[in-house]
Amino acid sequence: MKLQRRDFLKTGGLASGALGLNMLGSLGLPTDILADDHAGKKKMLFIFQRGGNDGINSVIPRGDNEYNTTNRPTLFLRENQAIDLGNGFAQLHPGLEPLMEIFNSQKLNGKEGPGNLAIIHRVGYAGQSRSHFNSQHYWQNADPGNKKLDEGMFYRQIVNTVDLNREENAFAAASISGSQMVALRGPKPLPNFRKASEFSFKGSSAKNKKFLGRLPGTDPRFPDGTGILGLYGGAANLPRKPYRNTVHRTGQLLGATIKTLQDATKNTYRPANGAVYPNGTFGQRLREAAMLFKRTNARIMGLNIGGWDTHVSQGQLYGKHRQLLGNVANAFQAFHRDMQEQWEDVLIVTMTEFGRTSKENGSRGTDHADSTAMFVAGGAVKGGVYNCDRTNWKNGDMFSTKNGRYLDRKTDFRSVFGEIFSDHFGNTPKQLDDVIPTYAQAKKENPSDFKKLGFIS
Repeated sequence: MKLQRRDFLKTGGLASGALGLNMLGSLGLPTDILADDHAGKKKMLFIFQRGGNDGINSVIPRGDNEYNTTNRPTLFLRENQAIDLGNGFAQLHPGLEPLMEIFNSQKLNGKEGPGNLAIIHRVGYAGQSRSHFNSQHYWQNADPGNKKLDEGMFYRQIVNTVDLNREENAFAAASISGSQMVALRGPKPLPNFRKASEFSFKGSSAKNKKFLGRLPGTDPRFPDGTGILGLYGGAANLPRKPYRNTVHRTGQLLGATIKTLQDATKNTYRPANGAVYPNGTFGQRLREAAMLFKRTNARIMGLNIGGWDTHVSQGQLYGKHRQLLGNVANAFQAFHRDMQEQWEDVLIVTMTEFGRTSKENGSRGTDHADSTAMFVAGGAVKGGVYNCDRTNWKNGDMFSTKNGRYLDRKTDFRSVFGEIFSDHFGNTPKQLDDVIPTYAQAKKENPSDFKKLGFIS
């Protein structure tokens, strides 16, 4: 197949929707995590719970007398209906029972298990927005109040800890979603796709394979290679290829990215250790994330799970919220089992834009409020309950915001991710400032929101 540069540009433009890349708008793809040897092994999967998860229904503050049938008449769970977490104060909703496989440890609650789940309550940020769109944006760009910044925190983590010149690691991060998540959005494009096998040029698999082609020197019949890999696999300025290095580099990296994913998806994937992922799109995407962590050099991947805007008929033991919690808990359990060979280097974390009202509404649901709960698991995570025990939760704190209506925050979400970037990925202080540019100022303004929790060893 003889391919000219103009053909690549034309077809590449047509392919950009399928690839999830604004390929020609900003040239070059990140290729390799480079913070240090420690960081080079570390990986993270983030799950965004879109709609605002009810933290109080997820992690029940049993020791707060305001958790009662007056404030939550149809949502209230009796003590014997919820799951004990071993600190005499907090309990889990029974829908989250699969998480206990990771949480359990003799030190935490006297049960055998790895103790690799951190349950972090009361997470938010100063000046909490109760707009879904705005707050989702702020959690991903790490700049609350700045609606115009369309660049993600995890994008900055990649570009600040990546060697952009090494194409052997052409797949450093991706969002497995219908559109690019803000968390991984930025000037240099990162892939997003619904299914890894669909990350390619438009057309049949045979046409895609032919268009991708062969690298120079890999087939004696075609010494100069074929397709994209042949066109861009050699030096940047060969005879009759007088185009700019940047365009040439884009072609090399695009070809390497597609080839990486094609190689990763060509064989059937079978989860390890009896892992069973949730049914539906969410489970399929989570399963793909595990597969890609194993078969590529990916370091950060993210996906969404919607439906958390539970204004109406939220449900108690059963119902909408129970089902959503079960999906996330089963996801953690399956990922934990499936990723055992990499568990010491892997971290899985949840995000959600805000919590829900402490008082149930008239429609048997909850409305937009303030702080929420996060779950973090991984081989290096110090399991436990953070910000939900008698030492840091006063009686009545369910209504602790200045207006007396909501649960106030104890920890800024940027502080949680600051620990992840520093203690999991091994970022230097300079890299942390680059990844979360608002960190230092926010810490200066609200120092108590940035007290280190120490949930990573």
